[in-house]
Amino acid sequence: MRRFPYQARKKSRIEIIPMIDVMMFLLVFFVLISINVIPALGIKMNLPSSNSVKEEHPPIRVILSISADGSYQLDGQSFASLESLKSALLGLKNQNVAKASQNALINSSPRLAVIINGDEQSPLQRLVDVMDMLKSSGIDSMTIASKKK
Repeated sequence: MRRFPYQARKKSRIEIIPMIDVMMFLLVFFVLISINVIPALGIKMNLPSSNSVKEEHPPIRVILSISADGSYQLDGQSFASLESLKSALLGLKNQNVAKASQNALINSSPRLAVIINGDEQSPLQRLVDVMDMLKSSGIDSMTIASKKK
C-alpha cells in the first residue's frame, strides 16, 4: 500500500482590510450625498420684490459687569467710574455705526444690546445709575442677567 505524504491544509482567512476600505468609501459617499441633499429639502420659491426692504441685523451684545466693590467691567475691560464707562460705550456704539455705514447698510442701524451682570452684594443704586447712564447714551436695549434658584 502506498502512502502519500501528509500535507497540512492551509486555513482560509478573511481579509478585513479591503472591507474597511469599502466601508470608508461608503461612509464618504453617504456624507457627501447628505451634504448635497439636505439644503435641497426646502421648497424652491421666488420671493416678491419691494422698494422698501429693510435689512435687519442682530444686535451687537456687550456684557457690563457691576462688582460689589463699585468697579465696572465692559467685556472684560475694567472701568473705575461711570463717566469712563459711558465714553467707552459711546465709542463702541459710534464704531458700530461707522462699520454699518462702510458696509452700506442704508436702512439699518446697528443696535447695541447690553447684558448687565451685577454682583448680588452690589447696591441697587449702582444698577439704577448704570441704567440711567445707558438710557442717556441712547442705548435702550438692556438685560439683567440672573441665575435660576
